[in-house]
Amino acid sequence: MIIFNRMASEALSNENRLSSVFQQLKERTSVTIPELAEMFSVSEMTIRRDLHKLAQSGEAIRIPGGARIARSFGAEKTFLERLGRMSEAKQKIGRAAAALVMEGGSAVLDSGTTTLQIARHLSGRRNIVVFTFSLAVVEELAGFDAIRLEVTGGTYRAGSHDLVGNAARESLESISADIAFFGAAAVSFRKGVMVNDPEAHRALLKAGRRRVLVVDSGKIGMEALYGLCPLSDCDLIITDDGITPGHLAELRKTSEVLVAE
Repeated sequence: MIIFNRMASEALSNENRLSSVFQQLKERTSVTIPELAEMFSVSEMTIRRDLHKLAQSGEAIRIPGGARIARSFGAEKTFLERLGRMSEAKQKIGRAAAALVMEGGSAVLDSGTTTLQIARHLSGRRNIVVFTFSLAVVEELAGFDAIRLEVTGGTYRAGSHDLVGNAARESLESISADIAFFGAAAVSFRKGVMVNDPEAHRALLKAGRRRVLVVDSGKIGMEALYGLCPLSDCDLIITDDGITPGHLAELRKTSEVLVAE
C-alpha cells in the first residue's frame, strides 16, 4: 500500500510538471532543456522524456536542445498577439523605416510584426519593389498596383503567417535589394541580434545591400534562444523613443541608430 501511494504521488507530480512545461511552451514559444531542468529542479533526462511525450501528443515540436510549441490552430493567435504588443512603438519604427525606401527603390521585409508596420507605411508609395516571405505583408500590399510585390517560395507556417524552408532560402539568396529590413526577439550586448526561431532566415541578411534592424526598445538588453548576427552586421538600427540613454549609448558603439519619435 505504501508503494502504491508513492507511485500514485509520483505520477501526479509528473502530470503536474508536464502541464507546467506545456504552459511554458505556450507562453514563450520555445524553451531549452537546461532552462526547464533548472526551473523544475529535475534532471535534463527527465525533461527530455517530458518533451518527448508532448511531441508524441502533437503539442510540441522538438528542436536541437529543446522544443517549441506546435503550430496548431490555437497557436495561430501568436502572430496577432505579438502584433498588439508595443503597437505604438512599432508604428513609429515602421514609419521611420518606410521613409528610407525611395521611389524606384527595393526592399526585403522580414515576417515580424514590426516589419508589417513598414509595409503599412509603404502602402501609398509608387514604383517600388518589395520582396517578402511574410503573407501578412503580402495581404497588406497586394491591392497596390504601383508596388511590385515579389514573394518567395516555401512551406506555409501558420503561427508566423509566413513561408519557410529551402525554397524561401534559395529565393532570398538570389535577391540583391537596396535594403533588407529584419526584426529580432532580443538584442543582447553580449550575443548580438537574437531570435527564438530556429528557422529564422539568415539568408535575408545578404538579400539587401543595406541591413536595417527594426526592434522596439522593450527587446533591447535582453536575450533569446538563438544568435542571428553580431550588432556590427547592422548598418542601421531603428528603435523607438522608449529606449534608455544607457542602451542607446551602448548600441551606438557598434552601429548607427535612428530613434523613431
